[in-house]
Amino acid sequence: MATAVTAWLGLMPDEVTAIWLSIKVASVATLASLGPGLGIAYLLARKRFPGRALLDGLVYLPLILPPVVTGYLLLLAFGRRGPIGSVLAEFGIVLSFRWTGAALACAIMGFPLMVRAMRLSIEAVDRRLEQAAATLGARPLAVFLTVTLPLSLPGILAGAVLAFAKAMGEFGATITFVSNIPGETQTLPSAIYTLTQVPGGEAGALRLTLISVVIALAAVLASEILARRLAHRIAGDR
Repeated sequence: MATAVTAWLGLMPDEVTAIWLSIKVASVATLASLGPGLGIAYLLARKRFPGRALLDGLVYLPLILPPVVTGYLLLLAFGRRGPIGSVLAEFGIVLSFRWTGAALACAIMGFPLMVRAMRLSIEAVDRRLEQAAATLGARPLAVFLTVTLPLSLPGILAGAVLAFAKAMGEFGATITFVSNIPGETQTLPSAIYTLTQVPGGEAGALRLTLISVVIALAAVLASEILARRLAHRIAGDR
């Protein structure tokens, strides 16, 4: 089935590889970010502590810095000779110029969008409901799992989709950190860039561009449908 679809679209093998690699990188980046993103979003939304403003600034820093700068900083830190990369290399973990490094770069670039959506969703939860649960004897973790988390699920889902979409379109940080290696680190944006630089590559670049748009729209629509269903279910449970 997949072969028939790719043949119908006129995709070359390298283009198909770039598509699947982009989906894999974006999925891994999104899933790896969910836990830390939710934790930081909750801290920023509900807690007051020294250094909160600094943490807030660090979270949104990738949105302000040029993506190439972020990629270069990752290369300095996680390269084979970097302070973190050299330690990881001793355990056989290499991120630079690997698809796992592309996932790391995409996760960092999409992290601010994820955290912001989650934070706004948590802040929208009525604190009186949390206080009522605590009054009935629920511990803080139980309050979070039974009240805050279910009510903020639409925002959490929206944050995950935003991070996934950002990861699918990330270019500057990934090409700086992991280069543009076909079959290993060449994602959709890198493949499109490569095709625009070679004679006769315009058709392939257009095909991949249209596929990028379709994947992004499908992710957003799926998120909207799931968010509405969750919102209706939550409203029905009240």
